Formats: sequence, C-alpha cells, structure tokens
Amino acid sequence: MVKKRIAIVGLGLIGGSLGLALARARTEGPELVGCARRPETAERALRLGAIDRAVTSLAAAVEGADLVILATPTMSIKEILPQIAPHLAPGCVVTDVASTKLQVMHWAEDLLPPGTSFVGGHPMAGKELSGIEVAEAALFQGCTYCIVPGRGASDDAMQAIVDLARQVGARPVFLTAGEHDYFAAGTSHLPLVLASALVMATTRNPRWAKMSDLAATGYASTTRLASQHPRMNRDICLTNGENIVAWIDELTRELGRFRSLIADGDLSLEQAFERARQARNAWIEEHGKKS
Repeated sequence: MVKKRIAIVGLGLIGGSLGLALARARTEGPELVGCARRPETAERALRLGAIDRAVTSLAAAVEGADLVILATPTMSIKEILPQIAPHLAPGCVVTDVASTKLQVMHWAEDLLPPGTSFVGGHPMAGKELSGIEVAEAALFQGCTYCIVPGRGASDDAMQAIVDLARQVGARPVFLTAGEHDYFAAGTSHLPLVLASALVMATTRNPRWAKMSDLAATGYASTTRLASQHPRMNRDICLTNGENIVAWIDELTRELGRFRSLIADGDLSLEQAFERARQARNAWIEEHGKKS
C-alpha cells in the first residue's frame, strides 16, 4: 500500500515518537499531518520534525489520508471515531496505539463506515513521562508491536500496519483482541497498579518524611510506572477491568504465599526467591531485556 498521507491524531509521547520515527525512516513521502487538541502541542511537534503539517481540526487531519493513526487516550477514541468517519477517504486504513484492544475494536466496528479497514495496534514501548517534549524517534526500536486485525480488514490494510511497525523499528506480532488484553493485563497493567499501590502504601505512612531518605534505586524502579499519566491509567483500567482484576487476584494469592513463608520463618523462602530469580533471568535471556 503506497501511502501519500499519514494522519497522526494525538501528539503526545507515542504519537510524537511515531511521527519522529516515520520521518527518520522515509526517503520521500508520505506527508505526515498531525492533529492535537492544543495548538501549541501541534506547533511543537512541527518544530521537532515529527510532522510536516499541523492542524487542530479532526476533519482537516484525516482528509485525503491513506492511513490514520489514533494516538490519544483510550476513552477518547470512542469520541473521535464518529467525528472522523464522514471525512475518511474510501479505502482508508485506521489504526490506534491504545493499551487495550477489545473495547476499541468494538467501537471501530460500530462507528467506522463500510470500506474503512481498522487494524488495532499497540507498540509495547513507552516511558513514565508523557507529552511531545519526551518523544523520541528510537522509542520503538526492538519492541513488540501488537497487531489486532478488525473484522473485514483487508490484507493490504494489515500489511500497512506491519510495514508501519517495521518502519519504526518494531517487531510486529499478531494477536486477537482477547489475547492482547489478557496478556497486557498481566505484563503491563498489573505492574502500573502495583506501582501505584506501593507508592500509596508507603507515602501515607506517618513516618514517610524520614523513611523516604532510605528509598533508593529499588524503590524508584519498582514504582516508576506510578508516574504515568493518570488519565491513561484510568482508561486502561476502565477498558480492561475484568482481566486486571483477575491478575490482581493472582498476585494477591502469590503475596499470600510469601506472607505465610515470612510469617512462619520458613527457610524454604530461599527456594521461593530462587524460583522467581530463575524465571526472571530466563525471560531476560530469551528476550534480550536489560536486567
């Protein structure tokens, strides 16, 4: 699929980074049109080279676009789809980068016009910070890019998102929406809830002011995700609650097992920690992650 114009709706960390990565990868065309709710964000993206043209109107952004990338908070997608639907060119491909997929796929199926192919996407990359100011072209290098084809999506549309993933340096992986949301709940959404809960449990302690002097790299790395944008975290939980609750229950059971071993002074604690260490090290080695 030869693309002459790509529209990026939402120019925060992910949208801005996609624009920078696509701009770096291209030799000629397509035009990158960016749309943001705040004009100053769009102008900043333009100055950074993440887009070629900045607009604040959704209709102007998607007009004549071959590919539309929705890079907004998840719940905003439900509001945006009916607004862009009348302005999409025949054969246009629409994708997203939301952290949950099942709800988004339902919205796209209900709200987009016939002849439009929707292919869900989710690059498994990011930072705890948000905004165009922290966008970077290399953000997706080596990451998994989840692809969830919508009902009736054409082969060309799916190939367009595969190409998009590869152009920004990512590895495309096809999943169903259900698989994606269950897997992401355990590996991405549960950690952000855990980080936030840990922060609240410790900072609410009346002795936190003094205790905080002892909080070092272990505390900082474990709680990093608590610094993510609260609206994004809210939307993730609202659109994937059942899976997240199931993983919270599983974590609670595992914490209960550790609690019992610790409370009983059980020497088999060493074996429990060893099993966890081996499992994490195997994942790091297999996937080339940094320890």
